[in-house]
Amino acid sequence: MDIANALVAILNFVVIPAAAYGSQLALGALGVTLIYGILRFSNFAHGDTMAFGTAMVILLTWALQAMGVSLGPIPTALLALPFGIALTAALVLMTDRWVYRHYRRVRADPIVLVMASVGVMFVMNGLTRLVIGVEEIRFDDGARFIISVQQFKAWSGLAEGLSFRTTQAITLIVAALSCWALFRFLNRTRSGKAMRAYSDNEDLALLSGIDPERVVRMTWIIATALAVMAGTLYGLDKSFKAFNYFQILLPIFAAAIVGGLGSPTGAVAGGFIIAFSEVAVTYPWKKIAGYLFPTWQPDGLLQLLSTEYKFAVSFVILIVVLLFRPTGLFRGKSV
Repeated sequence: MDIANALVAILNFVVIPAAAYGSQLALGALGVTLIYGILRFSNFAHGDTMAFGTAMVILLTWALQAMGVSLGPIPTALLALPFGIALTAALVLMTDRWVYRHYRRVRADPIVLVMASVGVMFVMNGLTRLVIGVEEIRFDDGARFIISVQQFKAWSGLAEGLSFRTTQAITLIVAALSCWALFRFLNRTRSGKAMRAYSDNEDLALLSGIDPERVVRMTWIIATALAVMAGTLYGLDKSFKAFNYFQILLPIFAAAIVGGLGSPTGAVAGGFIIAFSEVAVTYPWKKIAGYLFPTWQPDGLLQLLSTEYKFAVSFVILIVVLLFRPTGLFRGKSV
């Protein structure tokens, strides 16, 4: 029974939260790696694109709720999500036309585009705060739990409970479907193959008749859709606060670099590696140790780092990968 309780505790406090968080990081890292692989620069405005897109979804969710529209047990935000993606994509495409297009035409160095994205980041951050404010917002509605602690204890007879929130299930399902759709698009469709060809060799792709502006537009739209989905799922699972999306930029970039910048498969793998590392290192293992070793009662919490330092885990992993394998686990482009 103690082993079963330990397994349930690990599932409840480590595996399920890390899987949901990893799915959110994977979606965010896919957007980063697409932009790096095709447009060839690191987009530091990606986190604030997530924030702005999520803010649009929240405002549309409130509008739908005011009209009495509901999806029952499923969050209304999912109904608002496509419209939030469309609004954010429109802003991003305007930003590309007004900012990035000039630097592409003059073939500016990638560092120039990176610095331009930093400027865009601050503008989008201010715009998001102006539109929706700086307070913490909870916008999840519908059924809160698929499995609650009380239900699981009554069913299993164990002392340890297990909870599985609706938002966690939705995160896993949406992330899986999005990754499947993206990989199918890139590998099976003519447009996806054009994007890959442009990424591999821009000059040869132009000689083959591929429209570069169309590739750029598609890249921004797909990356924006992934960013808004990641931001909305993160906000549903936790809560929305504009500054949090600036903070999450580090683990997203760490996930992309660990997997291999420019490699979609690596972005997904990197997201889960970062998420499970952060959760495992900051979780206090005392309860689980008590189940597995009843005669041993440790003095401390068996917590390697406090939760306030979870982003330090991403930073350390990022530094180690850059030092020993700069192309990432899946041999993407070197940073």
